[in-house]
Amino acid sequence: MGCLFALIAALTPRFALFILWIWTNLIDRAFNGWVLPLLGFLILPYATLFYVLAYNPVSGVNFWGWLFVVIGGFMDLAHWSGGYATGRRRYATA
Repeated sequence: MGCLFALIAALTPRFALFILWIWTNLIDRAFNGWVLPLLGFLILPYATLFYVLAYNPVSGVNFWGWLFVVIGGFMDLAHWSGGYATGRRRYATA
């Protein structure tokens, strides 16, 4: 089951976050409230997913956890900038 979840998370982080939100309490442990996870779900899904998976209720997030959150942030930025560049090319030729 863990390998299947890793494959889903790599392909669609929003779906993986949705599965975590419905069937586990990991998101409730990592965040207080629902606004910040919802914003992360919409804007930065990889960084939010990595934060939820790296969060430890006793000690928070350690160095390696923050490293993965930053990598997730870069993945989100690459996703946004790649979509922007593709859109510019598509409308420039029209």
